[in-house]
Amino acid sequence: MDIIQALILGIVEGITEFLPISSTGHMIVVADWMGMDENAENKAFMVIIQLAAILAVVFNYKDKFSLSKVNLWVKVLIAFLPLAIVGFLLKDYVKEAFNSQVVAYMFIIGGIVFLVLEYFYKEEKQQIDDVETLTYTQAGLIGVAQMFALIPGTSRAGSTIVGALMLGLTRKAAAEFSFLLAVPVMLATSGYDLLKHYNEFSQEGLLTLAIGFFVSFAVAYFTMKFFIRFLENFTFVSFGIYRIIFGVLLLVWYL
Repeated sequence: MDIIQALILGIVEGITEFLPISSTGHMIVVADWMGMDENAENKAFMVIIQLAAILAVVFNYKDKFSLSKVNLWVKVLIAFLPLAIVGFLLKDYVKEAFNSQVVAYMFIIGGIVFLVLEYFYKEEKQQIDDVETLTYTQAGLIGVAQMFALIPGTSRAGSTIVGALMLGLTRKAAAEFSFLLAVPVMLATSGYDLLKHYNEFSQEGLLTLAIGFFVSFAVAYFTMKFFIRFLENFTFVSFGIYRIIFGVLLLVWYL
């Protein structure tokens, strides 16, 4: 991997990780477009830039990471459990289901879901505008919705946001809970991958790792801020349209 590839992947990860457009799908497509092999070193690089994105959540929501917010993090962990349990039990099946066609179709289906949801959604009727007022039951149900992210191309952020909107959260609150929920999810998945690939790091690749880490962190940090500001004035319709267009392009590209 060269510096340009590290820069591009850091940007893609930072932009897509917290938006409802599937970061994994984009990373696979971009890596394939750049002719990158799926070797252990490149997989290790992906882990590092995902960890950088987690760090961006911490910096953006420093006030949520304190002992006074224990109740909130209990809810986050409750929401995390369904994906953790089912993902562990079905991890082999999930890997087998991962192919370009499935990713493309789920991009399109996810886009349609957002368009239909926004057609019926009324922001002024939503009762929850603060993630800390979520009940334990609502947190658990959002966690159930997040399980759809096990289907390649669905988007972890997208599935949690859809579940949150259906349970009465405002667009902003849905996005913020999705950000916080990413912390245990990504720590678990990235931590597991890091244990598998930590020995693939070499001194020669430290520069590309550093570039990827910094770029992913910076882009993710500002993307989250932009996303919240965007949702104060707009809907998820544009993301739905983007998903459909991107999914169709994937089908054309790979078929």
